[in-house]
Amino acid sequence: MNSTPDRSTITSQRKNRSMCQHQPSCPTADSADREAALPVAYHPEQGWSLLCNGVLLFEDTGELLPNGTIIAPHRPVGPVVRAA
Repeated sequence: MNSTPDRSTITSQRKNRSMCQHQPSCPTADSADREAALPVAYHPEQGWSLLCNGVLLFEDTGELLPNGTIIAPHRPVGPVVRAA
C-alpha cells in the first residue's frame, strides 16, 4: 500500500496564519481598521511595511492584502484642517 497522499487531496492554496502575537489581537486583514495592526517589518527606505495581519502597507497609503486584493492609495484630498 502506498502512503503518499492522493494528488486530488493536495491543494496549492496557501494557508494564511496570523503573525499577530499581541493581546488583544490586532485587526484582521479583512477588517475596516486593518491599518491599525502593528508592523513586523518596516522599510521606509523602500516605502513599505508588513503588518502583523499580513497586509503590505505602502507609503502612498496603498495596500496589498494577503489574498492578493489591491487597495488603491487613499490619501486625503485637499488641505488638511486641524482642530484648534
